[in-house]
Amino acid sequence: MKRFTSLAALAAILLTAAACGDDTSSSATTAAPDTTSAASETTTAAPDTTAAPETTAATDAGEYPQAIVSLSPTATEMLFAIGAGSQVIAVDEYSTYPAEALDLPHDLSGFEPNVEAIAALEPDLVIMQDPMIQAQLEDLGIAVWIGAAAASFDDMYAQIEQLGAATGHVGEAAELVGQMQTDIAAAVAAATLPPEGLNYYHELDPTFFSVTSETFIGQVYGLFGLTNIADTAEPGNPYPQLNAEFIVQADPDLIFLADTTCCGETPETVGARDGWDGIAAVANGAVVTIDDDIASRWGPRIVDFIEAVSAAIQAVAVNA
Repeated sequence: MKRFTSLAALAAILLTAAACGDDTSSSATTAAPDTTSAASETTTAAPDTTAAPETTAATDAGEYPQAIVSLSPTATEMLFAIGAGSQVIAVDEYSTYPAEALDLPHDLSGFEPNVEAIAALEPDLVIMQDPMIQAQLEDLGIAVWIGAAAASFDDMYAQIEQLGAATGHVGEAAELVGQMQTDIAAAVAAATLPPEGLNYYHELDPTFFSVTSETFIGQVYGLFGLTNIADTAEPGNPYPQLNAEFIVQADPDLIFLADTTCCGETPETVGARDGWDGIAAVANGAVVTIDDDIASRWGPRIVDFIEAVSAAIQAVAVNA
C-alpha cells in the first residue's frame, strides 16, 4: 500500500475541513447508557456546516492518504460510500458494514485504542470518534481525523464532505449528500400524519432507556412531526430511562425497537410484556424493528432508518 507522500498536505486538508465548522459549536450532550450495543457511538457535538470543505492540497492521488485506519463504524460506512474504501487498510471490530470492510483486518478497538497496534499498520491517516490518543499518534507522525457523533443532519453531511476532501473524493461526497437529501425528502413527503397526530416510543434496550427529541435520533422522528413520549420523562436528560408504567400510560401509537440485534427484542416479546397488549402500537401491529447499527450511526444508511419510519407511519394511516 502506497504511503501518503505529504503529511503537511494532509494536515492542510484536515485543518481546512475542520475550520468549516468553527463558526457554530454545538454543546456536548449526555451519553446514552452503554447497555444497547457496544457498536453504538456516543452523541456529542460535531461541526455544524453543510459547506463543502475547501482544500489547498494537490489533486494528485499521491497527495491523499492511501493507508487509512478507521476506528469509527460510521466513518467506515462513509468512506466506502464515497469511493474511498480502497484506501482503507484496517477497521475497528464494529465496522461490519459494508461487507467489504470485513475483508480488512478488523480486530482494533475504537473504545480502547492501542497506539502500538495502530502504528504497526503504518497508516497515513487514522479516523476516530474520540481524540483520546490523537496526540500520541501525531507524535509518531500519523495524521488523525476526529469525527465526533453528529448532533444534527448538518453535522452528518459535513463529515461526509470533510472525508471526501481528506481522501480525494470531493465530487463523490457531494453526490452522496445530495442523494441522501433527495431520498430523505421523498420519504418524509410520502408520510402524512392523521389530524390528531401520532406519538412514539424509541427503545434503546429492554430496560426502557430511550431518546428525546433533542438527540440526533430524535431529530429523525422530528422530520415527520411525531411526538416523542420521552420528552417529558426527565427534563434535561436526552437519554432518559423510562419505566413500563410510564410507557403504558403514554400509550404510544408507534414503537420502534433499536434493541433487536443486541437484545433479541421483537414485536412478539414486546406484546408479551405485562400490560403492554393494550398499548395502541401493540394492538394495531405498529411495533417496528430497526437495525441496531443503523439506528446508532449517522451515516449513509440513515436513509434506510428514515424510510422505515415513513413506512410505519403510512401503515398506521392505512389501518386507522
